Amino acid sequence: MQAELSRGRLSKEGYSLSPASLTKIAEGTKLVVPSPNGSSLTLLTGKTPTIAGSLRNSKAVAQFVQRYGSRIAVIPAGEKWEDDTLRPAWEDLIGAGAILSFLNGSLSPEAETAVATFHTFKKDLLAYLKKCSSGKELIAKGFELDVELAAAFNVSDCVPLFTENAYINSKGTVV
Repeated sequence: MQAELSRGRLSKEGYSLSPASLTKIAEGTKLVVPSPNGSSLTLLTGKTPTIAGSLRNSKAVAQFVQRYGSRIAVIPAGEKWEDDTLRPAWEDLIGAGAILSFLNGSLSPEAETAVATFHTFKKDLLAYLKKCSSGKELIAKGFELDVELAAAFNVSDCVPLFTENAYINSKGTVV
């Protein structure tokens, strides 16, 4: 396995937080990607099983986490700015709602809000993601393909589980 470092937060050359930059990554590649908020939140979870979910893998994530028990937290992380302030992200709320919509059991009012929001916009995820603040920002910077990739619903059965300081596909392969 080859270890790779990304070439910046968003980059069209090499690997980065741009999903498009990862579409042709070789299976088993180890990659370090700088995600200020995602990394911080992941490291704060300690020994709590931590999984990365999105619109793309929402059903697989929901099915996997239900095996852990009946108390599950789904957190729409948002984005951390360079000054350490947080920006709530509409796309994270939609992703959380998608995952929660596949879970059995009772939901908190916050979780019900995320599910209701997801159901309201699921009929045309791509159009709405292109209209949200983050989508417009990415498109303006030339990353429209990233928005398109993010809008794909349930196209992946990969469940990234944080294990030994890395996200590993729950099936045992490096994510």
